[in-house]
Amino acid sequence: MARPKNKEQAVGSQNRTVTPNEAKSALTHCIKLQRPLMMWGAPGIGKSDIVKQIADSQKREVIDIRLPLWEPTDIKGIPYYNAKENNMVWASPAELPTDPKSTAIIFLDELNSAAPAVQAAAYQLILNRRVGQYYLPEGVAIVAAGNRDVDRGVTYRMPAPLANRFVHIELRVDYDDWLQWATKQHIHSDVVGYVTFAKQDLYDFDPKGSSRSFATPRSWSFVSQLLSDTLPESTLTDLVAGAVGEGLAVKFMNHRKVSGQLPNPSDILSGKVKDLKCKEISAMYSLTVSLCYELQQAHEKKTKNWNEQADRFFHYMMDNFETELVVMGAKIALTNYKLPFDPSKLKSFDRFHKKFGKYVITAMESK
Repeated sequence: MARPKNKEQAVGSQNRTVTPNEAKSALTHCIKLQRPLMMWGAPGIGKSDIVKQIADSQKREVIDIRLPLWEPTDIKGIPYYNAKENNMVWASPAELPTDPKSTAIIFLDELNSAAPAVQAAAYQLILNRRVGQYYLPEGVAIVAAGNRDVDRGVTYRMPAPLANRFVHIELRVDYDDWLQWATKQHIHSDVVGYVTFAKQDLYDFDPKGSSRSFATPRSWSFVSQLLSDTLPESTLTDLVAGAVGEGLAVKFMNHRKVSGQLPNPSDILSGKVKDLKCKEISAMYSLTVSLCYELQQAHEKKTKNWNEQADRFFHYMMDNFETELVVMGAKIALTNYKLPFDPSKLKSFDRFHKKFGKYVITAMESK
């Protein structure tokens, strides 16, 4: 039997699993073919966000339908008498698109948490793209998502006829995919730094446990939003614990104390600071991410001395960081932000390329 790839797979099913980026590729292909796809996975690992990202990239509307909140008649509609035709017709749900040119994605979230009668009412919509007299516009796609039976949520076993109407994929947590997403979304550098240092803490959901709070990509994004320098430390610790659990909250807040002693990234890129006295590794991860954020924002603002800042970015990392951190910083800048470094304007380029070029190329080719 194959060994589970990570903790999420170990505590869940042993089905074949995909990363978020792999799921995007599969979902994009199924949408193109108008083949309904069902994403399975533990809570908080990014199922709905994947649908939103694809919709945004294709300029599509997402019609988010939470089926557990619906009744069977909400799908088929309510019958009423048509006096002109002398027959009964069905009033289709207002949520479903009526524009013939619509390219919306109908996202049936938490599908298997809906009552069996509601799931049964969805059969015709999913397979035949119609309910009663209503037909889905040709350009509309159907995607569904749900938690697995082992995830301690409210779920009903999906009837075989409904299951057979979908292509099924099961999502797993993947650190590299999360890092790519987190840096693009500018998740707080302390969160990215801590999780990069302690990758096993990105996800610690145990369906057999009793904790109300646990770490997932979603709950770490909550932590990013909660962080504030104006709150008392005790209050902030309580909030972080409420998002990811008490044990991780204590470790994260200790990491945050150390990272708070590091130099301001703007001072580094301006040349005011050239050395690093604190060598605590988790804090250095945070500083690496902060430098990437600062450099990317400077480029977006079209800062006049951006090339000088880019040069200091590479000089500082080479002078103060270990190889892993230098490669991480370069990969985020080049791959995630696609910053246009000009070797002819970077005094540090030859030194950087000679010492780290092969490592950066390998890291970029790995994903």
